[in-house]
Amino acid sequence: MNKNKEKLLAKRYSSEKRFQFLGKSAIFMALLFLAIFIFKIFSTGYTAFQKTWLIVPVNFDAETMYLDANPSKEDLEDADYFEISLQSMFNLDKNANEKQQNELKKMVSYFFEREIKQELINDPSLLGKTKDVYITASDDLDQVFKGNYPRDLPENQRRVTDYQLKIFDQLVEQGKVESKFNLSFFTYPDSREAELAGIASSFMGSIFSILVCLAIAFPVAVLAAIYLEEFAPKNRFTDFIEVNINNLAAVPSIVFGLLGLGILLAVFQLPRSTPLVGGITLSLMTLPTIIIACRASLKAVPPSIREAALAMGASRMQTTMHHTVPLSMPGTLSGTIIGLAQALGETAPLILIGMVAFVNTIPGSPMDPAASLPVQIYIWAESAERGFVEKVSACIMVLLGFLIVMNLFAQIIRHKFEKKWS
Repeated sequence: MNKNKEKLLAKRYSSEKRFQFLGKSAIFMALLFLAIFIFKIFSTGYTAFQKTWLIVPVNFDAETMYLDANPSKEDLEDADYFEISLQSMFNLDKNANEKQQNELKKMVSYFFEREIKQELINDPSLLGKTKDVYITASDDLDQVFKGNYPRDLPENQRRVTDYQLKIFDQLVEQGKVESKFNLSFFTYPDSREAELAGIASSFMGSIFSILVCLAIAFPVAVLAAIYLEEFAPKNRFTDFIEVNINNLAAVPSIVFGLLGLGILLAVFQLPRSTPLVGGITLSLMTLPTIIIACRASLKAVPPSIREAALAMGASRMQTTMHHTVPLSMPGTLSGTIIGLAQALGETAPLILIGMVAFVNTIPGSPMDPAASLPVQIYIWAESAERGFVEKVSACIMVLLGFLIVMNLFAQIIRHKFEKKWS
């Protein structure tokens, strides 16, 4: 008997060790894949936070710009900067022929004329003088400077010509090429040119969409949860509602996109590609999540709280609104924030309602056309240019940071206001 017991005990210990090993292996594999994912995203995207500038001497000749000696601010705004902008690039190689001059012009972004114009508007005393101006390099030269461009390929397989590489290398040797923090990535809207593309439009679109989603989903979900948990009679109808709420929480998000397309756009004729429609669509998707979280928080409040309030003469409404709901609010808020974080990362429903459109303006309200961060990632991922590849990873980094902050905020709220019941 003792030997059988020892065998059974050894078998149980061995089974427990195998289970622990499998559990630790699963955790290790999960952390390994997470580390690979983070490394891949960061190694590809960190260069997007740096921008390459060419330092080009510009002669602000008043006669070329058709200005008098003392121009007003309006005159500077309306002046012709095209000739001095071109000439500043052509002066990088004064012996360049017409074809080479065209290649010189393509070494910078099409925005270079505005950058030169802004330099003079910021400092009108430069009129008649020559100054080194920082001009945004083209996305191809930006990748060359960052070491992401294959220079060993034949010229006919590259977007950068040998002549452009020659001039660029000369500028590097002269210290006329610098890399600085890419502030425009956060302040510029989307662009067809990778060197000018930013996330300002999609970021504001996500903010407006989440605010609309919060304004609609939170009060409706909380009121529905309070009624179902505290006031609704327990019958087949309420059971039917509860089952459907749980089912809606598992419905694929693209179904809500179809609902938004068929109802909000086709029936109610709301403006297409706007955060208003996106927020309403996301609120429909988030409602079940918040209702379930709120009901779980209400159930967690001890019955003794309700009984004590009723014993002191409080009505059922007073008991619910003055005691039960405030005590359940930490869990409700954390569930709401997690639901909003999930909505923030959704792409499929927003694509169906038209938020995938190219928008190169920053929205000022939920009624203005805009994209969102997940949709921006989708748009840039379809672009073949190397400059957009790093911006996709950088945008993912921003979105992950946003999601981490929201989830951290939810945990802080829970731990700060949550009460432990013994």
